[in-house]
Amino acid sequence: MSEEKKISLEELEDLLEEAQDGPSKNGWFSLPNLFALLVLNWQWFLLSFFICASAAVLYLRYASPVYQVSGRMLVKDEKKQRNPSELLNNVQDLGFLSNSTGIDNEMEVLQSRVLLRDAVMDLKLYAEYKREEPVKNVLVYGKQPISVDLDPLHLDSLDKMLLEEKRQIRLHLSREGKRIAVEGTLEKDKEEVSVFNCKLDSMPATYKTAYGTLTFTKNLAGEPFTDEHDWYVTIMPPMAVATDYLERLTVEPTSKQTSIATLTLKDYDKRRGLDFIAQIAVCYNRQANADKNEIALRTEEFINDRMAKINEELGLSDSKIESIKRSGGVTTLNDASQSVQMSNQFSARLSEANSQVEMLDYLRDFVNNPQNRYNIIPSNVGLTDGASEALINNYNQAVQDRNRLLKSASEEAPQVKTLTATIDELQSSIRTALIQARRSADINRQGIQSQYAMFQGRVSSAPVTERVLNQVGRQQDVRSGLYLMLLQKREENSIALAATADKGKLIDAPLLEGKVRPKTAIILLAAIVAAFFIPIMVFFLINLFRFRIEGHEDLVRLTDLPVIADVAVANDKVKGKAGIAVQANKNNQIDEIFRSMRTNIQFMLKEGERTILFTSSMSGEGKTFCAANLAMSLALLGKEVILCGLDIRKPALGRLFGVSDRSMGITPLLTQGELTKDDVMRQVQPSGIDERLHLLLAGPVPPNPTELLARDNFMHTMNILKAHYDYVILDTAPVGIVTDTLQIGRAADITVYVTRADYTPKSAISMLNTLAQEQKMPNPCVVLNGIDMSKRKYGYYYGYGTYGKYGRYGYGRYGSYGNYGSYGNYGTYGQYAASHYGSQDDDSIKK
Repeated sequence: MSEEKKISLEELEDLLEEAQDGPSKNGWFSLPNLFALLVLNWQWFLLSFFICASAAVLYLRYASPVYQVSGRMLVKDEKKQRNPSELLNNVQDLGFLSNSTGIDNEMEVLQSRVLLRDAVMDLKLYAEYKREEPVKNVLVYGKQPISVDLDPLHLDSLDKMLLEEKRQIRLHLSREGKRIAVEGTLEKDKEEVSVFNCKLDSMPATYKTAYGTLTFTKNLAGEPFTDEHDWYVTIMPPMAVATDYLERLTVEPTSKQTSIATLTLKDYDKRRGLDFIAQIAVCYNRQANADKNEIALRTEEFINDRMAKINEELGLSDSKIESIKRSGGVTTLNDASQSVQMSNQFSARLSEANSQVEMLDYLRDFVNNPQNRYNIIPSNVGLTDGASEALINNYNQAVQDRNRLLKSASEEAPQVKTLTATIDELQSSIRTALIQARRSADINRQGIQSQYAMFQGRVSSAPVTERVLNQVGRQQDVRSGLYLMLLQKREENSIALAATADKGKLIDAPLLEGKVRPKTAIILLAAIVAAFFIPIMVFFLINLFRFRIEGHEDLVRLTDLPVIADVAVANDKVKGKAGIAVQANKNNQIDEIFRSMRTNIQFMLKEGERTILFTSSMSGEGKTFCAANLAMSLALLGKEVILCGLDIRKPALGRLFGVSDRSMGITPLLTQGELTKDDVMRQVQPSGIDERLHLLLAGPVPPNPTELLARDNFMHTMNILKAHYDYVILDTAPVGIVTDTLQIGRAADITVYVTRADYTPKSAISMLNTLAQEQKMPNPCVVLNGIDMSKRKYGYYYGYGTYGKYGRYGYGRYGSYGNYGSYGNYGTYGQYAASHYGSQDDDSIKK
């Protein structure tokens, strides 16, 4: 890192120091830590912002926009108009009752796939056109140069196959001179079935495929077909397109007291969406009118059938009269007597009664026919029974409502089941009413017949010819009257059929509400948020999957024990004999670190305490290096210090200080019977570095190290050393491997637990916490060894961390203070990274 950059970051030093202390309480996502992460890794955040912003701009540039269109439709409620209770209508108008059931049914009809399919077929939306562009093909509606269509028979076939397999036709149209080349692909379930090619010299043109006959026509309102752009056409099953529109269409009533529905559609083309909303209203009215006209058409069919039969009967009557007159030789009839007149009157009434009976029998046969179940029953045919006529009208209305619901729902739907049950009840009531009406009509006919027989007996003496002519004439009059009545009913029915009004009306033209997707502001905001959080999450995941301690913050988060020093990687140039980096009359970075460690330990030691124990969780963490340099730092204070190598299983202290005689040490003292001060002092050797620093090596490796350390001689030896030296430093075995250190801990006043950055697993700290909670180690504290000051860890740059404040000394805060000014520039030690860790641990010393 350059000097200029270091100086520019001086102002952030306090915040970064706060970030170093924060994670122990606030966690990895503390605000000071995030601020340090942002400042010290600003290049990655800048790169993330550039990538996310570019992705957002590209997405907004090439994403297909989605527009929302809406329209309001008034659905006329005929049930409310037919309600005979004016009071009930007034109550509904006041809002105490609602007509939600009727409007809900119409909402379902408006969202039926059958209705939407009709709109798709009318607008030919099953054919989708796209113009080729450099990056993405553009959807075009209504402006395509060539329109492609499939014959209706095969369009229906595509819909029938939709449940089993989804078929579609893809076409690629390109211009080759004056001709148009068509390359087509037939697909089934998105898999290619076959490919065909053809050339179009003129239009309209047709081409037969396995899926049907394609028709190519020129679109007069479209763009010109040029060589610059090719066109892509996709022909899909209309029902599949209708299903897609159904997912994007919402129909909701404006309120519970009105029958106005709001139709909202999201489409990729705003003009296509507006046309589709308008076409839904057209198709809805067409279906509603067809439902309303069904009764009138059935009635007209019934009237025409009856008129044909009556006309035939009138012709037979005329022929019979002519035959009787010709055979009897008469041309005119004499005036009838009063009896004949009365007989004629009752004869006419008898004919009307017979007509009513015949009509009731016909309606009974129609109703009882299983084939006519759930079909419209002819009404308004001159039936005199008011109850039967009312039941038939209610039945026809229920059948019409059921047929409309079946277009958008199955027979198992609750509303359909309810109407079906109502129809069955009405049909049963109609049968009962027709039977009762038949009985009444029969009784009426019998009464008329008896009266007619009475008057007929009075004229029995009249000539046979006159009587027969009168009978035939009466029958002819009855049939003529019935014929005129049916003719009048047919005209009334035709007028009602011609006067059918639309059920739905668009009270507002379809309106474009704007673009709903993509939202420019939301996309840009999401890009900014993603640009900030993606690097944070990357650093978090990296931290999550790291199982080794990598910095001061890890220790603070993992343990509540005091971290008394962060030992940096020492430059080989500052190391002396035995790897001792602390030297007299030197003010290097490593010297200041061990001075800080020395001061912290002195504050933790109480009066009269002088034994310092060094241990770790495993071999290679640098506890011997830290113990030796701390001993040297204490010796520079003018204190008498002895460094004891108590790792008697794998002695390393002798090799570190270059002692050739390794038979001397603590092992002979532990095996000796009675121990004196002279015996102990004979085993002590000079360090060869400083006259105030002495060594007590481990000595020969015994077969039973744990048992030896448990003897009283060990405590007697420690007491002798404490009485003779100002500080006794114990370099022990790793506590995570053997239990020797726990035995040695009886003689210690403070335990320095050494960890190493990028080496000690985080799980080892849990063992340290357990030992501290169980008080198996006296007055424990932690040292982090092997820190590479040139590295960044979790947004923390050691070059400007805890030790960065030493750099201030060189800028005049304390005047000229040696070479402390170089302490802030820890980047100079980057070349002594992980490859030099071995100079601080026991295993490397052995090698």
